[in-house]
Amino acid sequence: MTPTFDKIHNRFKFNGLHFTHEEFKEVAYSLVKEGEPYEKITGDFLLDWLNDDDFLMVRTSGATGTPKNIKLQKQAMVNSAIATGNYFGLQPGDSALDCLPSHFIAGKMMLVRAMILGLEIDCVAPVSLPVFDYRKPYDFCAMIPLQLSKALDHKPNIRTIIVGGAEVSKQLKSKIAKCNSRVYETYGMTETVTHVAVKPLKSKADPEVSSTFKALPNVKFSQDDRQCLVIQATKLLKGKLVTNDIVNLISDQEFEWLGRHDNVINSGGIKLFPEQIESKLQDILNDRFIVASEEDGTLGEKIILIIENPSDSEEAIYDKMKASDDLNKHEIPKQIYTTNKFVETINGKIQRSKTIASVMKK
Repeated sequence: MTPTFDKIHNRFKFNGLHFTHEEFKEVAYSLVKEGEPYEKITGDFLLDWLNDDDFLMVRTSGATGTPKNIKLQKQAMVNSAIATGNYFGLQPGDSALDCLPSHFIAGKMMLVRAMILGLEIDCVAPVSLPVFDYRKPYDFCAMIPLQLSKALDHKPNIRTIIVGGAEVSKQLKSKIAKCNSRVYETYGMTETVTHVAVKPLKSKADPEVSSTFKALPNVKFSQDDRQCLVIQATKLLKGKLVTNDIVNLISDQEFEWLGRHDNVINSGGIKLFPEQIESKLQDILNDRFIVASEEDGTLGEKIILIIENPSDSEEAIYDKMKASDDLNKHEIPKQIYTTNKFVETINGKIQRSKTIASVMKK
């Protein structure tokens, strides 16, 4: 029988203690009244989850557009938790670590997975370097790339880690390759109740590497006439969700992500994906950067590079790019701009369009 949102698994534990549905409401109240700021947010979410409504209002992160509130069915969140549990083989009594803020869907879903799957979850402050017992074995954890990069320096004892919310850099992939955890990059959004596809990243525990995302159970993919991904997930969504992500569709269960349709640059008739160029530049540039475009009388659009507090001179940056074997001549930015600080969301994601707009106004 499929679990429902109004029940808590009898193996569920929160910070080492077991609670019934009614007892956990009291915990939520105490978090709101007496907890640290991040715990108050967790308490607010738990009170919303444990009430009699069959839906939640959830705020999107705003990384690819204006933040907005959307309505999610609680049962869809339950179904997402079950799909994750099935995919990663999570069992009642397995341990989980929650180091994500409960503002957004990723942090909320860590708690939902624990309540529905019967996990023993430890919740810690959602800071850039999560503070927990790095020797304690955990079965499952979700992190953003910044957290994972810092945590790997302390060699956490975590069996499976999912990472999302921002691109996984080549530098982080190098760290992951030396760790003993199974690490998966995720694809998803608030509207799909977190991830609907994952791809394994090379590590000691999993020497295989993949460039493609594979669907979770009960999820299928197609494309529209822009080559953008269309998601069909009957247990998560009503109807189909058309994204702005251009993909190379391998099958209805698998795709390779190429970039955002909003960001594609047409330079002299050549279609360029900024995200692909950014991936190539990661080995060249030491600072945070964005590849974008501006109008050009000859090319229509020309590639530009925006760097946050560059540590190298513009001349040195150009010399590195021209010497790169990865970049072709069309992918080398024609103009470099600098800024003191990128515009970010509340949870640290770069707001690409706002950052570009702020730089171009100067």
